[in-house]
Amino acid sequence: MDLIKAFTSEQLKTDVPKFVVGDTVRVHNKIKEGSRERIQMFEGIVIAKKGGGISESFTVRRVTYGVGVEKTFPLHSPNVAKVDVIRSGKVRRAKLYYLRGRSGKEAKLKEII
Repeated sequence: MDLIKAFTSEQLKTDVPKFVVGDTVRVHNKIKEGSRERIQMFEGIVIAKKGGGISESFTVRRVTYGVGVEKTFPLHSPNVAKVDVIRSGKVRRAKLYYLRGRSGKEAKLKEII
């Protein structure tokens, strides 16, 4: 058991930003294409966070060309280069799955200033 804890503790990132559900974030994701590697950004609202420790993940949703796109990122993955918090949203629940059924202005969240 101590071997597993030791292995996972060395894999954890130390520079993880503090963000919560409802925040608008920009995720810098490493994409590998053949022998080349580039960073692609994905910006949207965090609708869910789950897990803890090494298995912690978060789901980001955005609407592109009228189509809702959701991606789930492992927080401590080496493929997630950086997470920038763009703005903080005011929410009262832990999961924002109700945003899937909304579009336009009704899918907006109030901002915490």
